[in-house]
Amino acid sequence: MNNLTKGLIVIVAILAIGAGLVFWKTKVAGHGEELNSISAEEMQILLKDANPMELKKLADSPEQKKKIAENLEQLLAVASQARKEGFAEEPNVRRELESIRSVITATIYDEKTNKGKGQMPPFGFITEEQVKEFWGENQAEPTGFQTAMDNIGLGWVSGNAKQRRHGVEFQQFLDAKIALAKESGKFPEDKTLTEEEIKSAKEDFAKIKIYEEEVNAKMGELGEDFKREVDLQVKLQQAQFLAGRYAQKNLIEKVKVTDEDVKNYIAEHPELDPKEKRAAAEQVLSRAKAGEDFAQLANEFSEDPGNKNPQGEPQGGIYKDVTKGKMMPEFEQAALALEPGQIADNLVETPYGYHIIKLEKKGEGKDPSGQPSETYDVRHILISTTVKDPKNPMAREMPVTEKVRTQLQTEKQKQVLDEIVANNKVEVAEDFTIPEVSEEQMQQQMQQMMQQQQMQGGMPPGAEMVDPDEAPQGKTPPKPALKKK
Repeated sequence: MNNLTKGLIVIVAILAIGAGLVFWKTKVAGHGEELNSISAEEMQILLKDANPMELKKLADSPEQKKKIAENLEQLLAVASQARKEGFAEEPNVRRELESIRSVITATIYDEKTNKGKGQMPPFGFITEEQVKEFWGENQAEPTGFQTAMDNIGLGWVSGNAKQRRHGVEFQQFLDAKIALAKESGKFPEDKTLTEEEIKSAKEDFAKIKIYEEEVNAKMGELGEDFKREVDLQVKLQQAQFLAGRYAQKNLIEKVKVTDEDVKNYIAEHPELDPKEKRAAAEQVLSRAKAGEDFAQLANEFSEDPGNKNPQGEPQGGIYKDVTKGKMMPEFEQAALALEPGQIADNLVETPYGYHIIKLEKKGEGKDPSGQPSETYDVRHILISTTVKDPKNPMAREMPVTEKVRTQLQTEKQKQVLDEIVANNKVEVAEDFTIPEVSEEQMQQQMQQMMQQQQMQGGMPPGAEMVDPDEAPQGKTPPKPALKKK
């Protein structure tokens, strides 16, 4: 099953839901189909076609299993609140919600009908002739009466009414997609679709509708299990779309943390005040300006993880052939204001701590794109003000301001979501059973991953796939003076 309809294995933070809205090939979401509860049996339906590796991890983690139920509860509650406030009644949103049923119905039908027929892209078994027939491309030219009806906007009720209705529905579908994409900032206001893009959208729309019409004609034959799975997936995806839209419009501002919030929090928590670190950095700066060997001071005092080579040997704080624009602005501005051999008079503060900077050399080189650029060699000593998260000791250290901002945002988000959950009656089962994963399924998944990497050029043919759980976890530490990507 593709990403349009697969069950949610790891649900992202509520505020990130729906951020990927683009045109016709997005995760999509008829209005009025609300989902306020998910039973244990329904959870199993959602998980039955999930990634075997994720299922294996989930089976081994009761905490993660509970977290999934909690996140689903939040998702459904936010969607319910969105409906209460009329979000589902907006014209473009109604069309987007109606699109969900079409896409998911067609996708599940495609997979069940064509299972075992070999690999094909979604809707790949629909022929070109079927698409042409859907659009009436093989029909006779319109009569004078038909043209007259077209001119007054009533062409869809005469002639090839079914095909003309398809045309009207497609235009409404496309207009709604573009309007929503522009509103969310995913589609530039001044952009128009190319003929090729419209052609692709039209073909996708036709294939979806062809299968949806087949399902409507065969619903009695497809059985209750099929209908139940479609209904569940439709309602879940609709909830995801509504929750994302509600978050974008109503929640983001509520959980935003300002610089003033961060500053006030640090002021109220003296243990986070970096004044002792600053005093230590001032002492090292004084020694450097007094003429002590800068490289030796760097090796003794610098807390920059980038000051060691792969063998763990200290490097005297040197960064060679640095391209202009690579370092953090505060750092680079101070470094390039110096002449070779000079030490900056004052400490340079970045989110990572206090830097003592000495310029060694200026030169010319090329940036990563091959364009001419100013380069320089620079030494620095970092007295770090970063902190570890006690709740996640394996994570990298982070700047105090970043940690505080993240903490405050998490607290605000929890408060907002708790209020929404309390005001919307939603029930999600926690006692669901994780589908068992066989060794054969694991091997098949590993093979698929290997094939995908080979197709993308990421792994040579014949290479062995390492189980992610057994792969080394170590990472090269970040260099604090470098820009964050």
